Amino acid sequence: MSKQWAIWSAIALAAAASGSSAMAQEKIKVGFMLPFSGTYAALGVAIENGFRMQVAEQGGKLGGREIEYFKVDDESDPAKATDNVNRLIKRDKVDVIVGTVHSGVAMAMAKAAKESGTVLIVPNAGADAVTGPMCAPNIFRSSFSNWQTAYPMGLVAAKEGKKTAMTITWKYAAGEEAVNGMKEGFEKSGGKVTKQLTLPFPNVEFQALLTEIAAAKPDAVFSFFAGAGAVKFVKDYHASGLSKTIPLYGPGFLTDGTLDAQGEAAQGMLTTLHYADELGTARDQAFRTNYAKNYKLQPDVYAVQGYDAAQMLAVGLKAAGGDIGKKDVFRTAIEKATIASPRGDFTLSKAHNPVQDIYLRKVDGKENKKISVAVKALADPARGCRM
Repeated sequence: MSKQWAIWSAIALAAAASGSSAMAQEKIKVGFMLPFSGTYAALGVAIENGFRMQVAEQGGKLGGREIEYFKVDDESDPAKATDNVNRLIKRDKVDVIVGTVHSGVAMAMAKAAKESGTVLIVPNAGADAVTGPMCAPNIFRSSFSNWQTAYPMGLVAAKEGKKTAMTITWKYAAGEEAVNGMKEGFEKSGGKVTKQLTLPFPNVEFQALLTEIAAAKPDAVFSFFAGAGAVKFVKDYHASGLSKTIPLYGPGFLTDGTLDAQGEAAQGMLTTLHYADELGTARDQAFRTNYAKNYKLQPDVYAVQGYDAAQMLAVGLKAAGGDIGKKDVFRTAIEKATIASPRGDFTLSKAHNPVQDIYLRKVDGKENKKISVAVKALADPARGCRM
C-alpha cells in the first residue's frame, strides 16, 4: 500500500509540475481598448507606452508569464463600446482588459467585465460609477475618479478668496462629474457656483460660452477638457482676454500633455492632479528618464497611469503564481498592496480606486510644476459601491 501510494504521489507531482510548466509557457493575454485615433489619441498612446515600459522593466514577464497584446481602437465612441469590448472578451479571449480614456466608453467596459468576470484595469477614465455603483471584485483603477481630481480645486479656489465661479465642460460623464466635484469642494468652503455651462462632446466652438462668461464676470472659471479640446479651449480663453481678469482653473487634464500646443496661453494656470512634472523623487526621476529614452517624449500623467496599471497586474500575478484564475488571491494581493508609483506611493480603497495625494500645480514654461499637496491621501467616496 505504501509503495503504491508513493507511486501515485510521484505521478501527481509530475502532473502538477507539468501543469505549472505548461501554464508558465502560456502567455497572459492583455487587451488594450484605448483611443488610438481622434481627440484622445495621444492619451491612448501614452497609456500603452507606460504599460509596456513597466513590463519591459520586469524582463518582459509578469508573475513569470510572458505577455501577449491585443489592441482595439475604441474611437472614444460609447455607441461602439460594447461591440469593441466583446471583441476582446469573446473573440480574443483576453485575460485582462486595460482601458480606457473616455468615461462613457468605460461604463460599457465595466458592465461587460462585471458580467464576464474578466479583469479590467482602468488606466484613465474617471467615471465615478466605475468604482461606485459598478464596482466589482475584478475591476480596478490605476488612475483617479472624476470627483477626486476636481474636488481639491474647489478648496483651493475658495482658499484663494474666490466667492463666485462658473464651470464649463463637455456634456458627458467625465465633465459633469468633474465640475460637480469642484462645486462640492467650493461650496463646502463658502463659495458659490453661479452657472454650469456645457456643450456636446467633442464640440470645440467655445465663443458663445466665453461671451456669456465675460458678461457674468465670476471670480473664477473651472473647466474640464482634455486632449485637443483642452488645447483649443485654453487658447480661446486666453485670446478672448478673459484670463487677464478671471483666472481659469481645472483638473490637470487641462494642461497635461498639451503644454507644447497651448504655449503662452497656459502660463501661470493652476490645476490639481495626482501627478506633476519633476516631482523630484528618485522613483519619478528614474521613470521620466527611462520613458524619455524609450519613446523620445516626456511622460505625462497618462503614461504614469499605464505604467501603474502594469504594476498592479504584476502584484496580482506574482501572488497568484502567475495563475490569474486564482481570483481571490489575485484580488486580495492588489487590495493590500502599496504601489510604488512615480506619482508617489498609493494604495487602493475598498472600491479599488487609488487613495493618493492630489497636487496643486502651476504651469511654468513647458512644465506643470508642483506647488504643494492640495489634499493628502484623498480617497474617493465611492458612493453606491456595494462590494
